Amino acid sequence: MPLPVILSEEKNSCISLRTTPNLEAVHINDRLHHELWTSWASLLRSYAAAHGLNSRHHAVVEVGADEITLRVASRWLRFTHDLAEGSEGNRSSFSLEEDGTVKLDGKTQEMDLAAEQLAREMMHSE
Repeated sequence: MPLPVILSEEKNSCISLRTTPNLEAVHINDRLHHELWTSWASLLRSYAAAHGLNSRHHAVVEVGADEITLRVASRWLRFTHDLAEGSEGNRSSFSLEEDGTVKLDGKTQEMDLAAEQLAREMMHSE
């Protein structure tokens, strides 16, 4: 979706030109977050499949606009935009950062490394 262009204040009297950069910044941040969310789901899916080659379990990644769930056998790991929780009752803060990192329980890590670690733990824990 293209960014909105405001040509003059009189044609768009309900929007001040002073607020236009903020509207564009919010729109760009929303698009960026959507791309990061999609990438996070894709990384979880890819690493779970790779670790599944040496596992007797199969992983399923369910993706929605507000939730991503990684399921392996009877265990699951669910991510929302600000929380990660597991089937064993563990909960921690979660966020995707604009620089492509993941903040999980206060620790920042590259997105691909975090996804690989979580997929490995899910696929190989009994």
